Amino acid sequence: MFKGFKEFIAQGNVIDLAVAVVIGGAFTAIVNAVVASIINPLVALFFQADEAGKFGPTITNIYGDPVTFPLGDLISAIISFLAVALVVYFVFVLPMNKWKEHRAAKIAAGVEDEEVVPSEQELLIQIRDLLEKNQARS
Repeated sequence: MFKGFKEFIAQGNVIDLAVAVVIGGAFTAIVNAVVASIINPLVALFFQADEAGKFGPTITNIYGDPVTFPLGDLISAIISFLAVALVVYFVFVLPMNKWKEHRAAKIAAGVEDEEVVPSEQELLIQIRDLLEKNQARS
C-alpha cells in the first residue's frame, strides 16, 4: 500500500499539480486586484452595488409575509464572473497566445533563439562513446 502511494507521489504529475495550485492561488490575487481596481469602478459608474441585493421580484408567501428573490445578487455574480473572464482572457490568455504564435513562426522560419539542450539519453550515449574511445586508447 505504501509502495503504491510512494510511486504516486514520486510521479511528476503530482508535483506539477501542486505547483499549479500554488501558482493559481497567486494568480487569483492578481486577477482579483485587477477586477477590484479597474472593472468594479467602471461598473459602479452605471450601477449602485449597495442596492444589488434588494433588486428582484417580491412574492407573498403562504403566511402573508413578503419574500424577495434577490436577482440582483445573481446579476452581480454574473457581471463579476464575466469581468474576471475578460481580464483573464485579454490580460493573460491573448498575449500568451500571441507570444506562442510569434515563437512558432520564428521556429518555422529556422530562427531558434534558444540553445537546444540534449536529452538525458543523448548525454548518456555521448558519455558511453567517450568511455569506449578512452578504453580503446588504453
